[in-house]
Amino acid sequence: MGRQWLQKKREINANKRAKITTKLVREITVAAKLGAPDPAMNARLEVAVEAARKASVSNDVITRAIKKASGGGADGAQLELVTFEGMAPNKVPVIVECLTDNRNRTAPDMRSLFRDGQFGAKVLFLFDHVGTIEATHADASLDRESAAIEAGAQDVEALEDTPEDHCGARFFTEPADLDAVARALKAAGWKVTTFEMGYRPKDKVELSAEARTTVEEFLEAIDDHDDCHRIYTALA
Repeated sequence: MGRQWLQKKREINANKRAKITTKLVREITVAAKLGAPDPAMNARLEVAVEAARKASVSNDVITRAIKKASGGGADGAQLELVTFEGMAPNKVPVIVECLTDNRNRTAPDMRSLFRDGQFGAKVLFLFDHVGTIEATHADASLDRESAAIEAGAQDVEALEDTPEDHCGARFFTEPADLDAVARALKAAGWKVTTFEMGYRPKDKVELSAEARTTVEEFLEAIDDHDDCHRIYTALA
């Protein structure tokens, strides 16, 4: 769905490590704000904390991020999630979610980053609002469709870059079912690596290699912005 265009660029180079850490910490803050501040009682927070620890984020930083969600601690600034719509080059629909403490700073920045596209073009109707869970299982022979049905997911697709000896899947759920499906998958032995609400394109846009490169560079520039939290696109 929305972030597959970034899958092949998963390896973190040194000059982007600080930005990746910032985004991981902000995801912890969002997860704690939307649910309980205890990872044991908040599946999204549990996944966010695990991802941060894998990226060597310290426990002190993780604890401060959770406190920040309730306005506690010295850095308890209030963050809000702001959504921007538009078109990337070659008429590819894009939704950008930004987590910011100052939308008057973020909005002009996003407008500038969309200079080669169409900032503000209405594209939400081209996406479905869904819950998304990415997970792997140590049994490579598992049938994804059966696993989705048993967990209560609405749809499923293969997950890119899964080890050959594992089964990888991206499950899509109704928004209200996200937490229940994640719990069901964990109970069935799946390791959940992504747990979020997001947008899934109803139709994907196929592009030539050259045009795709142009769109990917456009998206990467937006993703590099400190306030950018999530990008969803119809790029196939």
